[in-house]
Amino acid sequence: MPPCHTLRLGGYEAAEQQHEALQAVYSAAAQLLGCNLNEIALTDSHSRGWRDVMNCLHFQAGDRILVGRSEWGGNYAALTRIAQRDGASLETMPCASSGEVCLKQLAAMLDKRVRLISLTWLPANGGLIQPAQQIGALARAANIPFFLDAAQAVGQMPVDVRALNCDVLTTPGRKWLRGPRGTGLLYVRHGFLSQLRPTAVDHFSAPLTRGNYLLRDDAKRFETSEANVAARLGLGQAIHEALSVGLDDIQNIVRKKAHVIRTHLKDMPHVQNQDLGTEHSGLIAFTVDHLSAHEVRAYLRQHHIEIALNGVAFTPLDMQARGLTEIARISPHITTTDEEIARLLEVISHLRHIAP
Repeated sequence: MPPCHTLRLGGYEAAEQQHEALQAVYSAAAQLLGCNLNEIALTDSHSRGWRDVMNCLHFQAGDRILVGRSEWGGNYAALTRIAQRDGASLETMPCASSGEVCLKQLAAMLDKRVRLISLTWLPANGGLIQPAQQIGALARAANIPFFLDAAQAVGQMPVDVRALNCDVLTTPGRKWLRGPRGTGLLYVRHGFLSQLRPTAVDHFSAPLTRGNYLLRDDAKRFETSEANVAARLGLGQAIHEALSVGLDDIQNIVRKKAHVIRTHLKDMPHVQNQDLGTEHSGLIAFTVDHLSAHEVRAYLRQHHIEIALNGVAFTPLDMQARGLTEIARISPHITTTDEEIARLLEVISHLRHIAP
């Protein structure tokens, strides 16, 4: 047989060869979120995008920052430090007994001192879906910036940033999109971009123009010249696959699988469902009598079943309000088979036999 010759390219040449494919990632992301190309930046995580934009904001003593009770712990930690630094107050939006933000009470809270509303759309510790679109409408009417953490929403359900009226939306690539770890999407509404000055720039985010380094007039002002090209291409493939299946279809499939699991867990007396909300996502939170979430996960791992667990740090306000220290979480995707669900439920049913 003739010798096999492998083509080897350096990093610069490989990136150049993939230029069109990389640009297609932005197009796919814009289609996924319902926005324009110039409103998309690629990041290395949800946290990076959210933090970089948040650090552009500055508050004064007396300013108010509103968050949901189910705010992601990472966001809440950052906002706590920012409020302490600037003398602003960090307040929790009232919620109904079902867990959703109470829109009537929120409307009554809004005044000229409210400078930001930050919301985690689908909390990490259960199936709650916050009324993000209605909250966005209230924020837009009051001219208040609205930041939406969509980490658990993008890839699980349709997302339309125009309908959501959000100024900023962030998500990682690694969750429901099933993209590579170390990738993320940042949406910044173009009309809001002029208010944002990144704390750090380079020659990509602020190109040299007529002797001055001027910020780009698009969301890429939050990018840098260095990036993981292979990971971004993987993110693009993940977005393409989600769009090919269709987000409406993905949401319907996930909801059906989650409904089956919730229905069977409800019939297990040793299991307590810990979900909130009148409408549920594909995140299923539960606890088991006499067992910690760590013990539940360890037992399932022995049977080659992987679930997640959340402690107080993930959603501190909500967990503390409900007296929870940790929960176990199941997140079926479209690739989860009926056989896998049946096996999961069988193993969870056996937990009643484990001595405390």
